Amino acid sequence: MLGSAAQNVIALSDAVLLYHKGEVEFAAIGFAGVFYITIAAIGYSFSRGGQIIIARRMGEQRPGAVGHAFHTMLIFEWALALLMWLFMRYATPWFFQLFLDHSPEIYLKSLEYIHYRAFGVFFSYGGIALISLYSGIARPGIILVDTIILAIVNLVLNYALIFGEFGLPAMGIGGSGLASSIAEGVAFVVFVVYMLFDKKTAPMRVFTWPRFDWPLTRQQLNLALPVVANAAVGQGSWVFFFGMVENYGARALAISNLARTVYLLLSIPMWGFSSGVNTLVSNLIGQGRHGEVLSAAWKTGKFCWAVTMIVAVPVLLFPGKLLYPLLGKSDMSLIGETQPVFHLLLLIISLATVGVVFMNALAGTGATWFGLKLQAVTVMVYLGYIFFITNYTQLGLQWVWMSEVLYWAIMISMVLYYLRTEHWHAMEF
Repeated sequence: MLGSAAQNVIALSDAVLLYHKGEVEFAAIGFAGVFYITIAAIGYSFSRGGQIIIARRMGEQRPGAVGHAFHTMLIFEWALALLMWLFMRYATPWFFQLFLDHSPEIYLKSLEYIHYRAFGVFFSYGGIALISLYSGIARPGIILVDTIILAIVNLVLNYALIFGEFGLPAMGIGGSGLASSIAEGVAFVVFVVYMLFDKKTAPMRVFTWPRFDWPLTRQQLNLALPVVANAAVGQGSWVFFFGMVENYGARALAISNLARTVYLLLSIPMWGFSSGVNTLVSNLIGQGRHGEVLSAAWKTGKFCWAVTMIVAVPVLLFPGKLLYPLLGKSDMSLIGETQPVFHLLLLIISLATVGVVFMNALAGTGATWFGLKLQAVTVMVYLGYIFFITNYTQLGLQWVWMSEVLYWAIMISMVLYYLRTEHWHAMEF
């Protein structure tokens, strides 16, 4: 769970500490943090093509083909990281201006964060490839350990560089971006060192000299591109969401960022279970057990919901008490004003836990292009709803957040319909 939610763990740490720095910084990280998570989600989604193929080869009892699939994925991830770094370095001033033209201070703080955060994309995308390898072969233990190291390093450096502790300069929101990039670098090095001593990967030929394989790259892209588009549109819609909420002012942006921060915290189980069901479904199909796919998806979805609710129910019903250790300070009015959104978030989380699992089960079957079409239709409805509520009504922030309920209701019903058919049985690669 933690390994699949590495970016969520970083975003949560950044948001909590900047909450104590000031409301402007907290509002800025709401926008800039969502933007970077979108960038990270693109890389993570591209790795899904490689993970699906790795899991399929393991199901077929062909471990020798795993290393080559991993190399192909890693080479592509780093090439993509370079493109993303160039975009963040040179295009974000123009891009952010499209959404933050009413809040110049938040605009400048967002740029400051991304200026330092952009360097982490190389370690992020490299780490994503390593996570996909170990997820695909169903050996996720190191992922948990490495993510804990990432979280600890990020938290310590965040505190030091935001507030100027331990002899380091007080850099504010820029320090948060730098700390997160360094933490990703440390986590990547730790993972590589572990792999060097991991004898169980020897049959997979992970450390043979990599060679570029365009047919295999194209195969992975064919599987991954729809997943990438899903992630870019799905996560990117949050950028649009915060851009529209900014029309209500900095306070509304801070309220939404607080709700989003709690959403990230409660989403950690769902991303772990979704990564697991992705591998499980692909492995089952590799063994020719197509009839067990829907049952596996249902069981995973129900288990994910139950685990999430254990934490979500008390946190969302009693946020003032349970969030105080993280967000407590003399002025607790922001948490009080977010209470109505928290109540709605309980319904959203209930739907999202099942929806994310089913979307990843769909990806595991190889039917990623259907997933893309479904995402396109759903997001069009979602964005249209947000635009209408924020520009043509006075219904307020709670009704903007209702867009999440609409999104997941459509998504779950359509994925369930498709998985009950047999169209995906012919997906071979």
